[in-house]
Amino acid sequence: MQSNLEGGPQGSRDRLEPSFEARLRLAPQDEGQGGNKDKAVDGKSAAPLGAYRRHDLVRVDPAAWAAMLRQRPDLDGVPHIAGWATAGRPLILRRYFAGEARDLVPLGLPLPPADGKRRLSFAFLPDKLTLHPPVAPADARAAAPEAWQLTLDALITLGASHGLTPRPFGSLLWQAATGLTYLAATSDLDLLWPLPTQTIPAGFLVALARIADAAPMRLDGELLLSDGAGLHWRELLDAPDTGEVLAKHIDRLEMRPVAGLRGGAAA
Repeated sequence: MQSNLEGGPQGSRDRLEPSFEARLRLAPQDEGQGGNKDKAVDGKSAAPLGAYRRHDLVRVDPAAWAAMLRQRPDLDGVPHIAGWATAGRPLILRRYFAGEARDLVPLGLPLPPADGKRRLSFAFLPDKLTLHPPVAPADARAAAPEAWQLTLDALITLGASHGLTPRPFGSLLWQAATGLTYLAATSDLDLLWPLPTQTIPAGFLVALARIADAAPMRLDGELLLSDGAGLHWRELLDAPDTGEVLAKHIDRLEMRPVAGLRGGAAA
């Protein structure tokens, strides 16, 4: 089952208050950046705000992270948080909350289940962030339980046959990206399927459902269209040709006609 925070396990969600967003507009002396807005993590150029999409992974500049923590007493003593940025661990792009400042990049971070599954929300200026590469299928496979291996192999093979590369999110993503324990015996296997176009390859959804039916875990996830919209693949598979499905963007939700997505036929 998909979570209400992009890429995290099930649980509650902590929301940013607008007043805290305003405090994230840090003065140069607080940022530890010397006022240089072009500097990003590891000296790399920061991506512009419009370059970010839901589910992207980013690293936060450690100085900006430390400045944020000084303004978040609610995070004092929370496991793993103090050293998150210096360890190079990523955060994930989530949808904007209602009323959230659109010149900030909205980010999420779920804690491991053993630490309470707390869901943390943040927002940073884009010049404090650097894109983190997606977790590769091989790295995801290495972090997955033995019981998942055959299913992952089948999914990777399916993707290759359509020119697609699946990306993990949810518990598998966080375990592979951080080395912390997120997976449990009841975890779903959540995958993203980035597409180069606005339509689903013929036969893909049917083949994906066939793998899901035989899998030892629940298989869930989204199709990511070329415009950044995310579609729940099960909803698209089950919807009638004349129906609509929910499409999620970083800044909005909208309904999309199924016929246009499936090219007028079931995929």
